[in-house]
Amino acid sequence: MNTVPLVGEPLALDLVNTWVQAPGGREFDLLETQDALRRWLVQENDRLTPRGGDVNLEAVSTLRGHIARAVEHARHGTAPPASALHAVTEAQRAAPAHRELSWDGAAVTARPRRSGDPTRDLLAELAEAAADLLADPSIRSIRLCEGPECRLLFLPANPRRRWCSPALCGNRVRVARYYQRHKNERNLWENSERDSACEIAVCTPSL
Repeated sequence: MNTVPLVGEPLALDLVNTWVQAPGGREFDLLETQDALRRWLVQENDRLTPRGGDVNLEAVSTLRGHIARAVEHARHGTAPPASALHAVTEAQRAAPAHRELSWDGAAVTARPRRSGDPTRDLLAELAEAAADLLADPSIRSIRLCEGPECRLLFLPANPRRRWCSPALCGNRVRVARYYQRHKNERNLWENSERDSACEIAVCTPSL
């Protein structure tokens, strides 16, 4: 079970993957503290607008829940809950974006700007990412990691991809298969030795 957020999937999936449920129902919230949220935002800083001030952790968690429910339905081709779609829409509406134009000395630049507070701005960006993913036909290609203790989602560029991370779950599966294969071979050898010993005992005449 990986307890460090993995990044690199579409932003909305990265957010969903910060809440995981292991086999048996045990839940793990990888954004359970403000420090954890700040670290995740740093990991995603190339896709999110830098902002000052603390963000309301509960609001982020609530939006994450709505996005997770919507994604889970949409990837299976069923209608997401209306409440989830409404929450994603309202989060965008609360802090609409505009592009601020300026001259950098050589060309005109356009930077996205929002007029809300840090929490509303972040929620709007996350909601926009979720809207893009939910409306993309590729959402039907989202898969659940095949790692035995992993419930992370990923959008494969290669249809043969099976794990959230080849270096984590993929490696664990390969190691488990290696040990299982060698265990089976050892058991076969021990059984063979035992059978040979029994044959010798049966075939050897008593003196």
